[in-house]
Amino acid sequence: MREDVNVKLNRTLQICVLMLFALLASAAARAAGDYGLSSGDLVRITVYEHPDLATETRVNEQGGILFPLVGEVSLANLTASEASRRIAKALESGGFIRAPQVNLVVMEFKGREVSVLGRVNRPGKYPLQKVSRLSDVLALAGGIAADGADTLVLTSRTGKEAQRREIDLVALLRDGSNDLNIEIGNDDILFVPREPRFYIYGEVQRPGSFRLEKNMSLVQALAVGGGLTPRGTQKGIKLMRRGAEGKLVELDARLSDPMQTDDVIYVKESLF
Repeated sequence: MREDVNVKLNRTLQICVLMLFALLASAAARAAGDYGLSSGDLVRITVYEHPDLATETRVNEQGGILFPLVGEVSLANLTASEASRRIAKALESGGFIRAPQVNLVVMEFKGREVSVLGRVNRPGKYPLQKVSRLSDVLALAGGIAADGADTLVLTSRTGKEAQRREIDLVALLRDGSNDLNIEIGNDDILFVPREPRFYIYGEVQRPGSFRLEKNMSLVQALAVGGGLTPRGTQKGIKLMRRGAEGKLVELDARLSDPMQTDDVIYVKESLF
């Protein structure tokens, strides 16, 4: 009699543990979102009331796994819940288990990655654990560094062809438009260049190198440099810009002219 009670207690405890594991698996599955399984992912699969079928394995290069009783099961591009249903269907249609309850949890995401390079706080490779948009990936990389540009370059590969796109980060963060906050795909590369700069020296209050803001004019650039000294003269302002051959070319510039990256402003001293 006591032995029967112990058996029942052990059975109840086993069911509670399995139910707890199922709840944890369900939470992990929700965290994975709409992530589609692919080669290299490590998955753990359990079948309720069948602990002997518990399996931890990696998705192979063909996008499948070997599972007890049913053999090869293709899981490529399926979400965790879809993969669970496919394994359950294979077990039931094969006559092995009636109405099986299968849980699949992704333990490691290896199949899809994005590279974030350049002027971000944490450059590197990041796994795409779910459907991720540009803002999500930038958050993973710690955001744009202080000297990062206002635009980034996204390189995506479709087949053998690489597509390059520049994205305005100011517009993305200001407007939150889905047209700019695009979905990031496997092997995409995000590159944030260093901020564009201009240089100013001569008779100005603060000579040096400064960030070039969007649509900045020559007079605005002079203001960033603190304006002219008492010895400086507007007639002595020179603007030098790098030409097609890489050499600096002196231009006849007006105060309203737009500045370009790496422009050099020189303010001469007044002779009178």
